[in-house]
Amino acid sequence: MRIDPHTHSTCSDGTDSPEQLMEAAAAAGLDVVGLTDHDTTAGWAQAAQAVARTGVVLLRGTEVSCASEGVTLHLLAYLHREDDPALSSALRRSRQSRGLRARRMVELLGEDYPVTWQDVLEQCGEDTVVGRPHIADALVACGAFPDRSAAFAGPLATGSPYYVPHWALDAVEACQMVRAAGGVPVAAHPRALSRQRRLVPDQTFAAMAEAGLAALEVNHRDHGPGQREETRALARRLGLGTSGASDYHGTGKPNRLGENLMPPELLEQVVDEGALPLVRP
Repeated sequence: MRIDPHTHSTCSDGTDSPEQLMEAAAAAGLDVVGLTDHDTTAGWAQAAQAVARTGVVLLRGTEVSCASEGVTLHLLAYLHREDDPALSSALRRSRQSRGLRARRMVELLGEDYPVTWQDVLEQCGEDTVVGRPHIADALVACGAFPDRSAAFAGPLATGSPYYVPHWALDAVEACQMVRAAGGVPVAAHPRALSRQRRLVPDQTFAAMAEAGLAALEVNHRDHGPGQREETRALARRLGLGTSGASDYHGTGKPNRLGENLMPPELLEQVVDEGALPLVRP
């Protein structure tokens, strides 16, 4: 069984609509795909409508923005109740904070680059959580950079003078909140040092495990061989499962559907522990 549990649509920072994502998953030979847009469940319904036609099983999820001692961490929440008051409120606050952060970053960038807020909005789809990827696309569109990766390596980098932080849930609290909403939490790319200057320490993952963390995403494009082995060893020490995924964003990133996969036994655990069922053909 081929399971890619971490992908994005136009409802966050992907370039495929949820329906197009399901079609792409079918073309890639996937049996199951997880739609995990940033801090939103807006794409779930449209993706579910495409299940019968594409034959691909849908694993509903959300990539929750978290932090620990000022270090960013993303938490994949699977099969949680969409209407849970506490989690829904936290996701809404994160989306609002991301929007304000994006506006401020564009204001700062506009002093040195030919980019405006309207330029950024033109890179977004409906119900989109506006973020740095859309700013990157606007910078590419105006000719300032050749692609998203170059923009992220330059003015959109975490240490850049144009960078503005946004509010995010505490990582341990996020695990507790996801479990309370009937969801199953998995830490996304926990050793992707290329994304930021510092990593979340092992003791935080230990506390997250106590709070209900189910697994660590080991096999990911942003993890080299050493980082994969380090993450796998950490999962063993903490008694956690291990996952893998593409983190597909359509044309926004080079990541390809199915390049890393979730083990079937972890999917079984997620289904057993989650509040929602898989959406099947």
